[in-house]
Amino acid sequence: MTTIRAAVARNFGTDLTIEEVELASPGEGQVEVVLDAVAICHSDIHFAEGAWGGGLPAVYGHEAVGRVTATGPGVRGIAEGARVLVTMLRACGHCGCCASGAPVYCETGYDRQAQSPISQNGAVVNHGLSTGAFAERVVVDQSQLAPLPEDIPATSACLLACGVITGVGAVVNTARVRPGETVVVIGAGGVGLNAIQGARIAGAARIVAVDMSAEKLAAAKEFGATDGILANAPEPWSALREIAPKGADAVFVTVGATPVYETALNYAGYRGRVFAVGMPHSGERAAWEPVMVAALGQKIEGSLLGEVVLKRDIPWMVELYRQGRLKLDELVSGTWTLEQINEAIADTKAGGARRNVIVF
Repeated sequence: MTTIRAAVARNFGTDLTIEEVELASPGEGQVEVVLDAVAICHSDIHFAEGAWGGGLPAVYGHEAVGRVTATGPGVRGIAEGARVLVTMLRACGHCGCCASGAPVYCETGYDRQAQSPISQNGAVVNHGLSTGAFAERVVVDQSQLAPLPEDIPATSACLLACGVITGVGAVVNTARVRPGETVVVIGAGGVGLNAIQGARIAGAARIVAVDMSAEKLAAAKEFGATDGILANAPEPWSALREIAPKGADAVFVTVGATPVYETALNYAGYRGRVFAVGMPHSGERAAWEPVMVAALGQKIEGSLLGEVVLKRDIPWMVELYRQGRLKLDELVSGTWTLEQINEAIADTKAGGARRNVIVF
């Protein structure tokens, strides 16, 4: 048992508090990692707001980089001192989804309350997003780690744990965008910019960013967008027909706004595919005309964490970064201390940040 500092959520929708908590020693198949950096993702913010429920108190945070300080029984291929990426992707490796190459949909449950390695004065603290990385150290399952080289700054590398793989992976792994296709990305925030990068890497002919902000549309072009459409224009999808008369082959909704989902099909052409990447709050509903989906042969499909396979996808993304073909450094909006985490969250919620990073 180790005493560490962590940002604790005690009530939904209130500021996090910096407190001392106890972290259990790693058990079977588990690894302890001392953290160098952790990014703030909108998923952390939504959980802290109570959008998807979960137990309290809790420690959130799930996009991290650090070094292995201890390993539990049964850990293989991970040595103390190794530099690693820490993700929320906990996979058993044996269920049907894991065995078929889709570990993000692992069917083996993990109780973030009952099985949490975090406690305080003998009471359980929820293991937020199976990671609890708004803290100086974490204990996670070995499946949640990927090795990292020394030449990528921690502030950039931590983004590979969620934001980058979610956007790039949705395009490359889920949609399997082909060279020459037309892609629309709705939302030019952190995940949206990475979907745009993924479309560029995949060879899309036209990559159209859609956002409420002209500033974000300009940034999208830096990441590979060929065109931009302001979402606050009347029927903004009509502007797409001037760019791509047949409509989009693939549309990626990277924001968690239900009204956006209701209009996403308007951007798709015949046999167009719409991919749900951004996550609205639990209980929200979207409506569309089933007859049009059937008549145009369109498809709606979800994509969780870019359907990433860590051992397969992190090495090639690292190589793309080294070649200058995948932007990571440019995604970092600012760095903050753990004590400044509420300021960093507020800055993220304001909408201008790509990714804010807590540095230990």
